[in-house]
Amino acid sequence: MEIFVFKTSVEPEHVSGLSPFLDVLVGKGKWNFALDDCDRILRVRSGGIMPHQPIELLAKHGFKCTELE
Repeated sequence: MEIFVFKTSVEPEHVSGLSPFLDVLVGKGKWNFALDDCDRILRVRSGGIMPHQPIELLAKHGFKCTELE
């Protein structure tokens, strides 16, 4: 299982609106935000998704999302 880390523009008040979509894409409990970090980190434990999928999902909802190495 891989862990992908993304820099995002998500704010705390947006997480509840994104939760259902991330649960469907990744799976419940397999993602989390570290919004106290200046990069507003999204971590995803993946068992079969590609990094572009969370990026596209957040972009569809109006957020910036860039994979960190």
